[in-house]
Amino acid sequence: MVLKRTSFFIVLVMFLCNLLFAQNPKELFEKGLDLYQNGKWQDAVLMFRRVQTDTTVDETLTNEALYWISLSELFAGAYEAALQDIELFIKNTSNTPSKVKNYYEAIYNKGRILYYLNQFDGAIPLFKTYADAIQDPNRKASAYYWIGECLFALGHFEEARNTFLIVTEKYPQSTKYEAASYRIVLVDQKKIENELLNLLKWSHEESLRIVEEYQRRERAYEQAILAYQKRIAEMLKDTHMAELEKENKELKQKLALLESSLTTIAASAPLKDVSVVQDQMSEQSTEITKAMVSGTLTQEQANKLLSLKASALELQKMLLKRLSESTEQGDKK
Repeated sequence: MVLKRTSFFIVLVMFLCNLLFAQNPKELFEKGLDLYQNGKWQDAVLMFRRVQTDTTVDETLTNEALYWISLSELFAGAYEAALQDIELFIKNTSNTPSKVKNYYEAIYNKGRILYYLNQFDGAIPLFKTYADAIQDPNRKASAYYWIGECLFALGHFEEARNTFLIVTEKYPQSTKYEAASYRIVLVDQKKIENELLNLLKWSHEESLRIVEEYQRRERAYEQAILAYQKRIAEMLKDTHMAELEKENKELKQKLALLESSLTTIAASAPLKDVSVVQDQMSEQSTEITKAMVSGTLTQEQANKLLSLKASALELQKMLLKRLSESTEQGDKK
């Protein structure tokens, strides 16, 4: 049992030594292809890199190794490294693309690498170039499919749907038929979702607009009410002022009559009528006082009436004095 295990390890070590130290570039290249086909992409990269960096290898084999390095890195998920190597391969072979076996495949793979790096705008023309250059229907279908994926990722759903339709209608036997059909259904669902979202957005915006319009009208209504209230108050004020002016006019007329009466009384009234004059003055004084208390007189009018009242009082004193003097003279006689 121990002998069998020892023999197994010896064989394994010899295999690894032959694998690592083999000097024939073609053998290394073949081993790299074998590792690639078995999904050992990182190991395949190491093997192809030995061929690619070997200065004794002819340029054709070096470029081919570089192509398989980029493809191995693509499947290993090393997209940045894969992009650098595929661009170097395309640069080395762009002078004679028709003579290079994998030139257009490299164009296609660069498009896929850009897709995985989310550089969709850069990937689309590469897939179109590949689709125009290749005659194989299955490979054309693959190129159109990836164009549709790029358009879908960019949000151009209608264009993506039309591109997927090219795959399902023109290439129904291609390996991308089922995937393209699924994407068409997904695009249709996406369109429905977007329409619903737009409807909800519109409903929300419309609700906000209605609320804002209601609030605007409410503010306008409140402002209108305030304006009407102010106008009514001004109208009432104007009416009150008109009434005051009317009352003032009447008082002015009374004042004029009073002045006229006092002048007439002072000039010609007999002494025996002093008591009558006193009554009239008392009556006019009462009216003045009432007008002042009620607030229907302006300050100027009140001052004028008070002045007139004072004059009337002086006139009363004069009349009383004259009456007294007349009485004394009568008694002496």
